[in-house]
Amino acid sequence: MSRAYVSVGSNVDREKNVAAALDRMQSEFGELQRSRTWETAAVGFEGDPFYNLVVAFDTDMKPLELAQLLHRIEDELGRDRSGGKFSSRSIDLDLLLYDNLVLDEGSLKLPRPEILEYAFVLCPLAEVAGDMKHPLTGFSFAMLWQHFDPTAQPMWPVEH
Repeated sequence: MSRAYVSVGSNVDREKNVAAALDRMQSEFGELQRSRTWETAAVGFEGDPFYNLVVAFDTDMKPLELAQLLHRIEDELGRDRSGGKFSSRSIDLDLLLYDNLVLDEGSLKLPRPEILEYAFVLCPLAEVAGDMKHPLTGFSFAMLWQHFDPTAQPMWPVEH
């Protein structure tokens, strides 16, 4: 079994789509470890605010197989891919880490580069895997978050 870390994001019917994605992943993988949900402004385009969080779970699926399943779940939940990378989305499920694997196969890059680029990925990842070390930098995710400038991308925890 391997530990997978997946970012979950939505800015279209956020509560419904995030809940549906979490339900779908839990039925597929069992218990999910999850960060808090964070609200963030859209980055790279004008759009409604996002809900973002990170979940972790154990799986015996191979990384590419897992990424393909996440893609299918997005499709099941009505993901429209016509708008490009920087556009509104019903659901976005990105495989961030698969144990400590470093991989670059076509569209799948592990660890996912966005971990070091966006507060809405790094902060919730640090919540669920703070002691884990980034496979390329060697620094823990908690340390990376401590040194990240959070003012560049403001975030607010969502109260449930």
